[in-house]
Amino acid sequence: MKMIYLANARIPTEKAHGVQIMSMCDAFKAAGVDIELVVAKRKDNQLENTDPFLYYGINNRFLIHKLWLLDIVAWGRSFKGLSVLIQNTSFGISAMLYLLFKKADFIYSRDEFSLFLISLFKKNIVLELHTFPNSKLFLYKFLLKRTKKIITITELLKKLLVEKLNVDPAKIQVNPDGINLDQFDMALTRSECRRRLNLPQEKKIIIYCGHLFGWKGVYTLAESSKYLADDNLIVFVGGMEHDKNKLGCYIRDKNLKNVILLGHKPPTEIPFYLNAADAAVLPNSAQNDISKFYTSPMKLFEYMAAKIPIVASDLPSVREILNENNSLLVKPDNPMALAAGIRTVLNDELLAQRFSDAAYCQVKSYTWRKRVQSILSFITK
Repeated sequence: MKMIYLANARIPTEKAHGVQIMSMCDAFKAAGVDIELVVAKRKDNQLENTDPFLYYGINNRFLIHKLWLLDIVAWGRSFKGLSVLIQNTSFGISAMLYLLFKKADFIYSRDEFSLFLISLFKKNIVLELHTFPNSKLFLYKFLLKRTKKIITITELLKKLLVEKLNVDPAKIQVNPDGINLDQFDMALTRSECRRRLNLPQEKKIIIYCGHLFGWKGVYTLAESSKYLADDNLIVFVGGMEHDKNKLGCYIRDKNLKNVILLGHKPPTEIPFYLNAADAAVLPNSAQNDISKFYTSPMKLFEYMAAKIPIVASDLPSVREILNENNSLLVKPDNPMALAAGIRTVLNDELLAQRFSDAAYCQVKSYTWRKRVQSILSFITK
């Protein structure tokens, strides 16, 4: 089977979607699919000269083809916010021209605009949807009719497509994000990981791995430090430089203690940071629909794979994976409630062990390879 995975993205990238895209292509390759990854050729990519397979810790190599696009951001121009529109449109046109005469059994993508153009000429399209289209409904309605199959990352997203856009439910399959368990299989102890990463041995470390957007609840987590013990340390791993600086200013303005921002780290280093921690936090906000209903955070599966107790916001999207048996769920957007949950898992070793054991047992069902096997069975029916 020949498949083209189309992604309007920089590869490698410091953003989480890069992990998902490369991991999916790796799993397709392992399943025997002749996979070609088609991505954007961005000039502002600081990781441009980095080997993507080494960066993401992937052994199965596959073809990566980079398409031209009009990258005016790299020229230092914004045209009052039109830069993204120009980039997306030029990439979509470039992708349509490239794929027009390419032979493939399936074109798989999460880039709706590019697929909209390609769907004018191709019908072998599989759309992976990560959010509900509240705007540009004409584009989406046309695309959803033309796609062969649709993959959503949550049940709630599938429900919205069926109820609000009248999509045939038989055309949709739910597949949450996944994990590569092999990357978390390490012999190093917590103390050894801390020594490797230059983290304090004497602290109880509460870790957050991921981007530092407001809807991810990072400000709530930072503020929860006011209600934690002096020997507790909140460690943020990840985030773009702009968002890191913004959160850093908030921490300084609020005079918050025992919080450190480490910035972006390569995906292959994340297992060491998680193995160094005593607890992991998923503090998503309830004030944004993408957080409340649509997200399937890859960090959640990483937390589960790392065998550490999880404290998470009690949201519908989170409850598709977590529950009272494998995590401690707390009221979202509430620093005091979040701190209370953190204190509970730090001070109750038996409860923490029960949570981490149950989460690890469950995450074995969410590997990238199992996800791809499920998707291949669905789209080839």
